[in-house]
Formats: sequence, structure tokens, C-alpha cells
Amino acid sequence: MASATAPAAAAPTLAPPLQQLRHLAEELRLLLPRVRVGEAQETTEEFNREMFWRRLNEAAVTVSREATTLTTVFSQLPLPSPQETQKFCEQVHAAIKAFIAVYYLLPKDQGITLRKLVRGATLDIVDGMAQLMEVLSITPTQSPENNDLISYNSVWVACQQMPQMPRDNKAAALWMLTKNVDFVKDAHEEMEQAVEECDPYSGLLNDTDENISDNHNDEDDVLGFPSNQDLYWSEDDQELIIPCLALVRASKACLKKIRILVAENGKKDQVAQLDDIVDISDEISPSVDDLALSIYPPMCHLTVRINVSTGFEGIALMSAFKMELECLLD
Repeated sequence: MASATAPAAAAPTLAPPLQQLRHLAEELRLLLPRVRVGEAQETTEEFNREMFWRRLNEAAVTVSREATTLTTVFSQLPLPSPQETQKFCEQVHAAIKAFIAVYYLLPKDQGITLRKLVRGATLDIVDGMAQLMEVLSITPTQSPENNDLISYNSVWVACQQMPQMPRDNKAAALWMLTKNVDFVKDAHEEMEQAVEECDPYSGLLNDTDENISDNHNDEDDVLGFPSNQDLYWSEDDQELIIPCLALVRASKACLKKIRILVAENGKKDQVAQLDDIVDISDEISPSVDDLALSIYPPMCHLTVRINVSTGFEGIALMSAFKMELECLLD
């Protein structure tokens, strides 16, 4: 005769603590593609900038706190029970999803540049938390390697940087312009330093001293010519470097002038124009990088000339845009 009372359903078995952390890391990484392509939440309410940033900063503080709590309990023995681990993981997951939800409240009409910066910060926080879960689940507890990885984990860095984020599209545009100016400035300085240090015979004495037994019969060495021709510029190479330096110098000057124009005359409500400025400046940095890399020996003249041509096109576009900008912001 069957029992009148049905047996109670068995409680689901929880995975071990470290396995739960690995699973959480996987779940967090699944959120990244959605954040990259996710659109702003549609709403009829007027955007409140002050409230948005307060909520975003509060959400970042919550994420940082949950990361610290989880790190503390998993950096010592004994490890928490599966039930306790489940609770910790749920809190971390909820904190991350809450932060993403606040990001989605930033509408497009506040500026594409601003949204890109906030989206980048959101991705850094989500990815940083996933990395932390992986470190805690893989690296042995209390090991020096574990402590080093945790102390430099990007989730805390990203959370701490939230209060310094640009609050409007003009500030975001200036942020990006400054970044591009600094990038081109560094590339220009590296190129100038490389030219100053260029010596066709640099390293020849060292090569001869170290390899005298192997190279004493080498014809180039006997004649006094360097044998490391792939490590220095020829005269033709050096002549080609001159316009390259001039181009990068002009790019830097043009970017600086545009940044000054935006800083002094740009208005917060000129959202589309500010986004256009950043789009054009963003095209300059990669072209300068390509040009700087292409001049190092052994130099391919065709590649350098192509990069120079691309760079001149960018300068022409920037110069024309700067003139329009001066009229627009006047």
C-alpha cells in the first residue's frame, strides 16, 4: 500500500565553493557582449544627470564592497560552506547587474563619447570581477601569487575611478582629445629619440668583441662597414624620416589647437559636434602609431609612404574641420 505522505523533495546539491566561483566568473563574462551592444533604456522621464552619477557611484561602491568581502572570506581557511558561498556569489552577481542597469539609464542624447567612456568603465568592472573570481578559484589560498594578483585586480581600480569620470559630453570629449594628444606627443618623442640615437656603427664594437672568433673573416668587418644592416637606417631611410617627423609634429599641433578650441569655446549642449570632433581625432592616433612603427629598421619605404599619405589625409581633414569648428564655436 502506497504511503499517503509523499516523500519530501531532496534539496539540490550545491557545487563546492571554488566551483561556484568559477561558474560565477563564466556568468559574468557572458554579460560582457550584452554590455558592448546594449542600448540605453527608453524612458519618458527627463534625464537627471546628478541623480545618474550618484547612483552610478553608489553602485560602484557596492561592487567594490562585495569584491572585498568575497576576497576576505576566500583568502583564509577554512573556506566558506557551499551554502555560504552561494549567498556571497548571489550578492556579487546582483551588485554587478545593478551597476549595469544604472549604465543603461544613460541616454544617447547625452553624447556618444560620454556613453563610450561609461561603457568602457562598466566593462572594466565586470571583467575585473570575473578575473577576481578566477583568481580566487584557481590560485592556492594565501599564496604570494594570490595576494599579488588580488592586490592589483582591476575591479577595485575601476570602481575607484568612477568619481573622476567626465560628467558630460564636453568633459568626455576633452578627456579623449587629451588622451590622443598625449599619445601623439609620446610617438613624436620616441621618433625624435630614435633619430638622435641613430648611429650606423652602434653595436659594431660590441658585436666584434663578442664574436671575434666567428666574424674575423667577414668582408664587411674587414672593410670597416657594420654587419648589422638591419639594425640601423641607411641614408635614404634617414631622408624619408624627415617628412615623417614633420607629419607627426603637425598632427600634434592640430590636435592641441582643437583641444584648446573645445576647452575655451565648446558648449555642453553641442553634443553631436563634440562627438564628431572625437571621431576625427580618434582616426589620427592609429595612423601616427602605424607611421611611427614603420620607420624602424629595416625600413620598408613603400609602407612608410603609404602611412605618410594616410597621415596627410588625416591632417587635411583635421585642418578643414578645425576651420569649421572655429566658425561653429565662435
